[in-house]
Order: sequence, then structure tokens, then C-alpha cells
Amino acid sequence: MATMTYRTTFSLDESTVVRIKNLAALWDVSQAEVVRRAVSGAQAAASTPSQATAFQNFLQSGNGLNANIASQYLEEVRESRKRWRNE
Repeated sequence: MATMTYRTTFSLDESTVVRIKNLAALWDVSQAEVVRRAVSGAQAAASTPSQATAFQNFLQSGNGLNANIASQYLEEVRESRKRWRNE
């Protein structure tokens, strides 16, 4: 276990204290460890882009797609649909 070098005091509402105590009992760790794990998990979640952001970045990056290639693809789709519909 890591050596703790800081002591701090927090003011928490009753429901948060109960949840921390419940997690400490469930995980069989100290309340301080529950807080450390929660902070670590929150930091990891905050540094990971959301799915919506990742998808938006993907779309905006182009990924080798340009207007000419996109137009060719759409034309192929149109032709394929016409053949499928016997038009």
C-alpha cells in the first residue's frame, strides 16, 4: 500500500457518506481507499472522449475520404439500388 502523505477533511452530505461507507464494506477497504478509487475512475473517464466526441472527430478527420471519392461511392449506391429495384 502506498504511503499517505496528505491528510484532508471534507464536508459531505449524509447520503454520500453512507454510500462511501457501503462501498468500503462491500470492497473491504477503507473509506479513504473508496475515495481514491472514485477519483481515479473519474479521472480516467474524464480523459476518455465520449463516444459522440470520438465519432465526431472521426467524421471530421476525413479518414482519406474526399468529395470525389464520396460522389463516386454515392453514384455506385444509386446504380446498385436501381439494379436491385429493376429500374
